[in-house]
Amino acid sequence: MDSQTSKSSQPSQSPQPPHTFQVDLRGLVDLLSHHLYSSPKVYLRELLQNAVDAITARRAEQPDAPARVRLYTQTGALRVEDTGVGLTEADVHTLLATIGRSSKRTDGIADGIQEVRSDFLGQFGIGLLACFVVAERIRVVSRSARTPDAAVVEWTASDDGSYTVRTLPQEARAEPGTTVHLVARAGAGEWLAPERVLTLARDFGSLLPYDVRVGDEAVTDLPAPWDRSYPSPANRRVALARHCHDLFGFTPLDSIELNVPLAGIRGVAYVLPSAVSPAQRATHRVHLKGMLLTERAEQLLPDWAFFVRCVLDTDSLRPTASRESLYEDETLAAVREALGTRIRSWLTGLAAGDPERLAAFLSVHHLGVKSLARHDKEMLRTMLPWLPFETTDGQLSLEEFAQRHPVVHFTRTVEEYRQVAPIASAQGVGVINGGYTYDSELVEALPSVRPGTVVAELDADTVTAHLDAVDPAEELALSGFLAAARAKLDPLGCDVVLRAFHPLSVPALHLDDRAARHEQARAEAEEQADDLWAGILGSLRGSAPRARLVLNHLSPLIRRISSLGDPELIGTATESLYGQALLMAQRPLRPADTALLNRAFIGLLEWATHGEDGN
Repeated sequence: MDSQTSKSSQPSQSPQPPHTFQVDLRGLVDLLSHHLYSSPKVYLRELLQNAVDAITARRAEQPDAPARVRLYTQTGALRVEDTGVGLTEADVHTLLATIGRSSKRTDGIADGIQEVRSDFLGQFGIGLLACFVVAERIRVVSRSARTPDAAVVEWTASDDGSYTVRTLPQEARAEPGTTVHLVARAGAGEWLAPERVLTLARDFGSLLPYDVRVGDEAVTDLPAPWDRSYPSPANRRVALARHCHDLFGFTPLDSIELNVPLAGIRGVAYVLPSAVSPAQRATHRVHLKGMLLTERAEQLLPDWAFFVRCVLDTDSLRPTASRESLYEDETLAAVREALGTRIRSWLTGLAAGDPERLAAFLSVHHLGVKSLARHDKEMLRTMLPWLPFETTDGQLSLEEFAQRHPVVHFTRTVEEYRQVAPIASAQGVGVINGGYTYDSELVEALPSVRPGTVVAELDADTVTAHLDAVDPAEELALSGFLAAARAKLDPLGCDVVLRAFHPLSVPALHLDDRAARHEQARAEAEEQADDLWAGILGSLRGSAPRARLVLNHLSPLIRRISSLGDPELIGTATESLYGQALLMAQRPLRPADTALLNRAFIGLLEWATHGEDGN
């Protein structure tokens, strides 16, 4: 077949007309109420946003124009009036009848005022649509300020997706602006009740720059508490503490100014009065150009700053589609860093000029500062004299501990610290418990901010080396006792060592390290595995030292046990000493350890009652 025939046999590709999406308004309202917005209460925020944006648009052209928003309630209905730019009939068809169309675009109603676009809060189209979450009917009456001779226009819509538009006489609205009438949906009347409307309006609009009232009740409360003048710093702290209590329900330890002009941010961070988990998500209250955006902003501060709660106003951050949270972008990242710098500066200021307040703060929130100091050497250097650590000398700062001990020993786990702390302290060996969150990292970083400091991880060999050796002749005399004890504990992967140490009240000390525990776990798994897996585990056998039970030659109890002539009784006593040493170290017990404790306990009972039976 030639090319001409091939072409003629193909069907003609005539252009098809485009199709328009059909929107089910009821379904869209359900989507908004159950998936986009967290609560029906946001309807009032959307109404306030539309009113404020309309006033902002009018004032861009008429700076002296009135700036009023009034809300009036009655049973099952709400009326919102503003003195904004208003709408013409063409604007109504373009903006209100097209879902998602913004009145803040560069043409139409906002044509010519693109330079003030950053002053707007939201989108008029979807904002008004959100009112259907609580209303079955919306009626908008508007008179344009840009076209004074234009007729007053009325737009009425129902939640079934239908709407009507008509013009009204000029006297229907005396001055430019817009009035929105809502009629409640069935079951949603509570959201339009007077008390609820006033509460929501104050919550959302307390920092709005215009005169907003619900009836005669003022909504706005300007200037913001952090922008007001006070007679003294003490008065300011008291006023901010009161504001924190009213807002968050707690009285803060302190208040931190959050003034970042380059990021368009003003606000305050309140220090929590009690400790919180670093894993707990901190939530903050964010206003966007005066309008409350969210009470649950989570990514506003660095992770280490979990000890504060913020309230602030910004004009630079970008909200998500629901305008209930912040969009994660470069601007938010820059703001997060700037706020973190401000909190860091507050901490260094306390260290330099107010040690009492710093000590009070660290007694509650040292974990947050340690988290910061891990990645900030300057902060670690500043906080060295202040951050508390658990040591064998008591609660001390790293600076004070390093001054007392030429070598800074530390353990990586709390269990390891509990094993060695009493003995190390008696031998004059200083040890820091590095098992708590961030502590071992900070101890290891100590030489980088304190040159000349020697840091060493404490292991079983180091502890044993600090214990006094027993006279060889005495140890030889006890060789039979030691052989019986070692034979009893060898199946458990534990050696027996004889040393002399204080306190005398400790008859035995169980020592191991991570390598020993790893080898012990491998050996147990090898015993329980099939032939193939046991062979694999056997090839991984290491040469790490085993755990050891250090018997205290100075202990009267050890001397009495070593004098026993019955090898079986020596074995039972050794098992008891081993189990007691594990419990003293607060180590988790393996099934074999639990069985040993039970066996030793029963054995000792049988031995204690044997003489009575013989009588």
